[in-house]
This record gives sequence, C-alpha cells and structure tokens, in this order.
Amino acid sequence: MSKQSHYLCGMVVDPPAIGQAMSVTSLVDSTFLAYNGGRLRAACQLFTGKMLGEDVTIGMSITGALTPAGLNRSTIIPLIENGFVDWIVSTGANLYHDTHFGIGATLHQGNHMWNDTALRDEQVIRIYDVVFHYDVLLSTDKFFRQVLAAPEFQKTMSSAEMHYLFGKYLDERERKLSLKGSTLLAAAYRCGVPVYTPSPGDSSIGMNVACLALNGQGPIIDVSLDVNETAAIVLDAKKSGGKSAVFIAGGGSPKNFMLQTEPQIQEVLGIEESGHDYFIQITDARPDTGGLSGATPSEAVSWGKVDPQALPDTVVCYLDSTIGLPIMAAYAIDNHAPRKSKRLYDRRAELLGKLKSAHEAALPARK
Repeated sequence: MSKQSHYLCGMVVDPPAIGQAMSVTSLVDSTFLAYNGGRLRAACQLFTGKMLGEDVTIGMSITGALTPAGLNRSTIIPLIENGFVDWIVSTGANLYHDTHFGIGATLHQGNHMWNDTALRDEQVIRIYDVVFHYDVLLSTDKFFRQVLAAPEFQKTMSSAEMHYLFGKYLDERERKLSLKGSTLLAAAYRCGVPVYTPSPGDSSIGMNVACLALNGQGPIIDVSLDVNETAAIVLDAKKSGGKSAVFIAGGGSPKNFMLQTEPQIQEVLGIEESGHDYFIQITDARPDTGGLSGATPSEAVSWGKVDPQALPDTVVCYLDSTIGLPIMAAYAIDNHAPRKSKRLYDRRAELLGKLKSAHEAALPARK
C-alpha cells in the first residue's frame, strides 16, 4: 500500500445520524463537516477554544437588521452577560430598534410577500418578515427626545458615552416594566461594554439628535473620540500582554470601523503593532464585487489589520447572521464558562491616556 498523503489526515467524513435530543455541540462538531457548515464549525471552535481566553479582548461589529429579528434578546445579550463580548460597534439602526423592546413596544412575525401599499394604508412598517405599527416609531422617537433633553446629554461626547447613558435609562425602564434582559444597550450598560456607532447621523437616533440640535439642545458626538477610544482598546489589549479578537457580523461601516483600529495605531499614530490576533466574520458579501474588499483576512493582512501569523486563526462564514450568530452563541455557552467582564467603558480615559503616550513616544521616529 502506498504511503498515506498528508492531505488525507483530516477527519473522515462519516457523520452520525441526527437523532432526538442531539445537542448543539454534537450537531456542530459531528455534522457540520463541509462548505459553510464546516466554516461555521471552525468559527464555533475558534471562538470557544481560543478567542474566549481570559487574555483576549473581543470586539463585535453588528450590521443588518438583527435587533428587529430579536437577536438582541436571544443572542447578543447572552454574549454580553457571559463576558463573551468586550466592546461593540453597531449601526445606529440596530440600537434604535433594540430600544423598542425596552419601552414595551411589540414587533411581530409577518410575511415578506405582503403588499407594502396595503401595509402603508394600515400604518404597518415591514422589515422583510418582521412587522410593527407606525406608533412604535413615534413612541421610540419620543423616548429618545425626552432622554436627550436630560442635563447629562448637554455636552460633547463619544458615541459610547451617549449609548451608555441611553443604557442607564433603558435599564431603569426595563426594571419598572419588568422587562429586564430586553435591550442590548441596557445589558451593555450593566456590564460596562462600550458601544460605538461609526455613523451617528445615519439612523433614527441620529435624526432625533438632529431634531434637538435645531433648538440648541442635546449632545455633540465627537467622532474623533470614537476613533481614538477604539484604537486605545485594541492597543491596550496587545501591549498589556494579551490578544485582540474581532467578531464581525455582516459588513458595512461597523466592519471597517472595527478593523481600522490597527491602521490607526500603526499607519496614522506611528505605533509599532502587528494586527488583530483572531478574526471571525459572518457575511453574505463577496470581495470581487467590492462588498467585502479589504476585509477578508488575507486582504486585511496587507493593510496591517490582521497579524500575518494569525491567518490560521481566521474564519469567514458565508451565511446569514441570523443563522450563524445563534448557533455560535449556543455553542459557546454550552462549552465555555462565563468570563469576568473587562468593563472597558469604565477604563476609557485611562486607555486613551496610554494611546496618547504611545503616540508621543513614537513621534521622534517618524521625523
């Protein structure tokens, strides 16, 4: 018999039959063997086996209408409360729709084939197959305008501070309405997880901020603070002897904002660094059409976003986040004990000071 090729040393494709009471872990490990099922298994194992190490700081980006579909309650909040996410970059829309759940509004399963003109006549809003009444928008807008008029919002701040304050009010509202565990913003507030939005004006939250601005009220969002605070989180994760991981759900601006932390550190601030250590992305975009350009792990290496030595610890799953995220969260909660929250929100000023000192130390070498 000829010598066995090293290419044939992988697990034999011989999965067990799926049966009753099969756990998520058994399903993923024994039946997700190839194609994007195989990539999802690899992502689950990378997330649980390496990324959840105590010395790893995990950033998560969120795009697509995930919160209207209930993934805030089913998936993202458990990840936050188990200490599996340390900082977040999200679209403003996800945070706006997250808030519906915290003020007692209801969203319903619908049908993506329903007639939108008929829905409009009945003041029903549709997000694919999720529907809710127009009054949900009005009541959420009212909540934000009332909160934004409070004294603590009348200043310049990062989007993380604005979202933290929103979380404080939502936490109080959840308790009064017996809705605890309804919003990711309240969970992030309780756990000290900073939440950033790279495009503060691009959502109904930003629209309500703009409304108050007409009367000289409300916060001014300092996007430079956001850029530097997120870079400071990543730099401290690496310089303190730990590692940095990115967990990207979808694409868009949050994806780039999370990944640009390393070019900000290396290219712009001139601080020597090597890139993120772990990389998981769930996406339905393609690099050849521009939707994923610069963001696949190998391309990200060329930008300095990902450490070249970390490529074996990168996984891209080409599938829907509404499928991949719940499976990954269930797998992680099944297989890893909760981690203590790093409470990075509380450390923002300290980390920003470290970033500034590292930048000042690097300046002579750039001249």
